[in-house]
Amino acid sequence: MNFETQAIRTQLPNASQKEHSAPVYLTSSFTFDNAEEARAKFNDEIRGNIYSRYSNPNTDEFIQKLCYLEGAEDGLATATGMSAMFTSMAGLLQHGDHVLASRALFGSTHQLFTKIFPKWGIDHSYFNLHRPEKWESLITPKTKMIFVETPSNPGLDIVDLEYLGQLAEKHNLILNVDNCFATPYLQNPIEWGAHIVTHSATKFIDGQGRTLGGAIVGKKDLIEELRFFARHTGPSLSPFNAWVLSKSLETLAVRMEKHCENAYKIASYLEGHEELELVKYPFLESHPQRELAKKQMKHGGAIVTFIVKGGLERGARFLDNLNMLSLTPNLGDTRTTVTHPASTTHSKLTEEERASVGIAPGLVRISVGLENVNDILNDIEQALQASKDKQVNPRIEKLVSS
Repeated sequence: MNFETQAIRTQLPNASQKEHSAPVYLTSSFTFDNAEEARAKFNDEIRGNIYSRYSNPNTDEFIQKLCYLEGAEDGLATATGMSAMFTSMAGLLQHGDHVLASRALFGSTHQLFTKIFPKWGIDHSYFNLHRPEKWESLITPKTKMIFVETPSNPGLDIVDLEYLGQLAEKHNLILNVDNCFATPYLQNPIEWGAHIVTHSATKFIDGQGRTLGGAIVGKKDLIEELRFFARHTGPSLSPFNAWVLSKSLETLAVRMEKHCENAYKIASYLEGHEELELVKYPFLESHPQRELAKKQMKHGGAIVTFIVKGGLERGARFLDNLNMLSLTPNLGDTRTTVTHPASTTHSKLTEEERASVGIAPGLVRISVGLENVNDILNDIEQALQASKDKQVNPRIEKLVSS
């Protein structure tokens, strides 16, 4: 079946009520017909639901659907995107291991590498996205995994997945790809050699800013190791959230088509704007990795970034003058959302760390929603014009001074 049909028609078998839409299984545990069945399930001799921390029909449906869409053998659901990122690494790494990672990462993922994993003796090296000829030299005898996100958050840098897949195969490494920005509709890292694909389902998979969730899909043997880790550490997705996310996947294709259409129009309009220093979008001709993006992505995605002239102070005025767009750290919503990474999602990075991945003080990240594109553009334009005013209100002054 094609992507859209698979996303809609993959669901649990009908129960006794012959329901057309899968019900929500709000139960903490499941019963057994006899003692032998209980023993066999607990010993993994037969598959079946035991306890909703381990599995649940709703999480099973969500993951089965996502596996089909990503081309994965198996998977598991988690409570949040970051629990998926953490589990996908902590469940496979041990003391003394080394991870080769892209320097352009979401702020919390960066904290895993720099603050959490060092406590357990897990080391890392960051590679420069723009120097692929140097990547292989960073692999050591202790390297076990390569971890990347592409497009990157928020810099929209593109990583060559085919090259990394070949590198991982050559050195017998696990390639772990955060596919949050692209979603399985725009990009399938497994086709290029990825062994694990991670998602913050909170974003485009949900698509309406309603719920939290995460997912890990990939090779069956690796997922089995991760399932053991998750079973005993408990980053479980609730049945209700899994039900929401499974239903959300049914509209992923139509939503992403509109997200991408709007985003491309907005990026094209803003490019060369007299009030902006830079506009970045993967499918713009000005993007330095446009051809690579077009090779491994169906469309350019829903995220547009730009740098407002005037730095942090001007950027703050721009945000304060928005009327319709939502000022929030989330993305992937039907509603267009705006974020200032330097003071929010990537604020824990040093100024030098932010600069190294292209996060300028005036950088603004826009997750383009499904509203009429002219309404989105009108709000951006009026905020850019209004922010030219040199008078700064006390609230903005406080933000700037902090």
